[in-house]
Amino acid sequence: MNMIHVAALQLAFSDCVEDNIAAVSELVREAAAKGAKLILPPELFEGHYFCRTQDEGHFVRAMPVDRHPAVKAMQALAAELNVVIPTSFFEADGHHHYNSLAMIDDKGALMGVYRKSHIPDGPGYSEKFYFRPGNTGFKVWPSPYGVIGAGVCWDQWYPETARAMTLMGAEILLYPTAIGTEPHDPGLDTSRLWRRAMIGHAVSNVVPVVAANRIGTEGDQSFYGHSFICDERGDILAEFGATETGVITAALDLEQAKRHRAAFGFFRDRRPELYGRITQDI
Repeated sequence: MNMIHVAALQLAFSDCVEDNIAAVSELVREAAAKGAKLILPPELFEGHYFCRTQDEGHFVRAMPVDRHPAVKAMQALAAELNVVIPTSFFEADGHHHYNSLAMIDDKGALMGVYRKSHIPDGPGYSEKFYFRPGNTGFKVWPSPYGVIGAGVCWDQWYPETARAMTLMGAEILLYPTAIGTEPHDPGLDTSRLWRRAMIGHAVSNVVPVVAANRIGTEGDQSFYGHSFICDERGDILAEFGATETGVITAALDLEQAKRHRAAFGFFRDRRPELYGRITQDI
């Protein structure tokens, strides 16, 4: 039995970097005290989700990975608590800017950076103004607790992301997120669709999924939470609603998931020679 204890954090954010780091740090400590070894905060927790509007002033928020305050704070916590913390941050690399994730191991070391591959552009989510499409490709990381795959927010809607990471050896998929209301259509509630998409990735790849979202109202946009942890069958093990602040945890049996993955035969029965259309432009 190869058990991994995981946690997802859900909370609202101010636009003060120091306050947000302190709030996330408090929940990381709570998660570690509950036995979690892999702890997932939401996307871009350093401040408000600034991509709601196009404002060149927000580019001052971006920093290189080795100087970003959120990354540095999570590295120190990871080393102190012996936990893995995938950390979403606004990355500056020369004149380029990315929506990135720093994978921090349980010694506080940086295992690498993943740059978000799919960049949305729509009302309330004007990310293409700020971020280049990621140039790292999909990434997975070995850890003492299993092989970790991580996408970022909009990546979670793409079955190709989940399948690619699983083919690369991922045993658990993580999705830090900032998603909520749709300014162009107040009657559209995507929270159910959002969860179903990721639960589908869990089922079709036979891997557990952890998703962490923010809550609260920022400007005219409200973020709907519903963070969750599901197992390789898509069964929900822990979840929040739309308003709770705190930590959810679950124990995942990766050896059991491996047996289930083999038994389902999804990877045995793949026909890659028939999938060329997927890589062609429409």
